[in-house]
Amino acid sequence: MRLDKLLANLGYGSRKEIKKMCRDGSVKVDGVIVKDSSAHVDPVNQEVEILGNVVVYREFVYLMMNKPDGVISATEDLTQETVIDLLDPEFYPFELFPVGRLDKDTEGLLLLTNDGKLAHDLLSPKKHVPKRYFAVIDGVVNEKDVEAFAKGVTLDDGYKTLPAQLEILVQGEESEIEIVIHEGKYHQIKRMFEARNKKVTFLKRLSMGPLVLDEDLELGEYRELTEEELESLKGN
Repeated sequence: MRLDKLLANLGYGSRKEIKKMCRDGSVKVDGVIVKDSSAHVDPVNQEVEILGNVVVYREFVYLMMNKPDGVISATEDLTQETVIDLLDPEFYPFELFPVGRLDKDTEGLLLLTNDGKLAHDLLSPKKHVPKRYFAVIDGVVNEKDVEAFAKGVTLDDGYKTLPAQLEILVQGEESEIEIVIHEGKYHQIKRMFEARNKKVTFLKRLSMGPLVLDEDLELGEYRELTEEELESLKGN
């Protein structure tokens, strides 16, 4: 990897700034000053220092976010706040993106990474990765709904969903439920309930595969995944 790309990706400055630091003799590779910022290095097997600090290389970053209502799951938008806007600048060089999407008004677990392979595996329709949500429903959710969801619900466009597991937590004119789906069609849960003549008024994702939302994360907060969480995701 080019030295300037490596250091820029790790947040040590722009390529122009790193080029100047190299010219100034502030960058070493295996203890030897390297003044050419376009030189290639092996970040895994070579020791890189900048301004006397040893560079800890990592190619990928994995963040768990508790997405708040009103923020869109996108990398950029000209008019609306995105989940990337919530991140500290230190993460900007990694070019993170959300794995899948949560609707603007949906809260909860969102994974952000720059690991395209992991994202593809988690989103692949063939994998049927389970996603668990908590929802508040305007209307009485009953056992007939549970049975219908277990068989798959036909949406407004004629598509029949995969079987979903619906659990009633509170039953009443305003019901509370948990639901597990195994795909991610557009507005899927809202459309499933609309097909049963009910309306979702609040929706929060609790888990995605083995990854469970950290209850200590306030809305808008995030943290890096633990080694155990990452290993469970990759083994999914």
